[in-house]
Amino acid sequence: MRLLIISDIHGNKEALDAVMAVSHDEVICLGDIVDYGPSPGECIDVLLDQKIPTIIGNHDNAVAFRMDCGCGYAYKHLSQSTREYTWNILNTTQLEFLRELPMDLRREENGRKLYFTHGSPTSFYDYIKPDTSEDTIKEFIKGVDAEFIFVGHSHLPFVRKVSDVTLVNPGSVGQPRDGDTRASCVVFDTDSFQAEIIRIDYDMKVVFNKIRKNMPNADELIAILKRGY
Repeated sequence: MRLLIISDIHGNKEALDAVMAVSHDEVICLGDIVDYGPSPGECIDVLLDQKIPTIIGNHDNAVAFRMDCGCGYAYKHLSQSTREYTWNILNTTQLEFLRELPMDLRREENGRKLYFTHGSPTSFYDYIKPDTSEDTIKEFIKGVDAEFIFVGHSHLPFVRKVSDVTLVNPGSVGQPRDGDTRASCVVFDTDSFQAEIIRIDYDMKVVFNKIRKNMPNADELIAILKRGY
């Protein structure tokens, strides 16, 4: 089975449509559907309509419960300003969807245990990055009974082995931060247990126009998408 793993959509419907066109059998979303992008409600509707298992991210939590996002200094002001926009356009059903999202998901495929969360098993605020030390990662994943752990949050795609655990980050669908502007996702083959990072072009100009028309801090938000960080 081809399991499509997506994360950090951030209101970018055009990028979401692009990754959803990748060949797959099932989809799991690792959270952060909202903030930064112009179409958070439409992105939530895709997940709702297709009944895609979804985990809560720190931005989803901030929007749902009117809390701080806990994100880094460089992006915090953007999350705060776009959150007001997000609150104004989400309907009751979409907000309730965010409030009911779980912190993690577990499943077993062909005898292997898989674990899915947003930041780390400890907290959706924790960052696991390609260069995070093994000692830090071991602390984050201590006590998790799984051979494969899937995380998002950092917007940096990677596949990394730590001891007997393989960690997979699909990167960000809607706001990549690794210098590659293309939407990012992972296809995980549950027969071979191989994870493939996939990058997809999408019509960024449509997103830019939506941002300019509707959102605060438009120039800064567009510049981030153009740079890929």
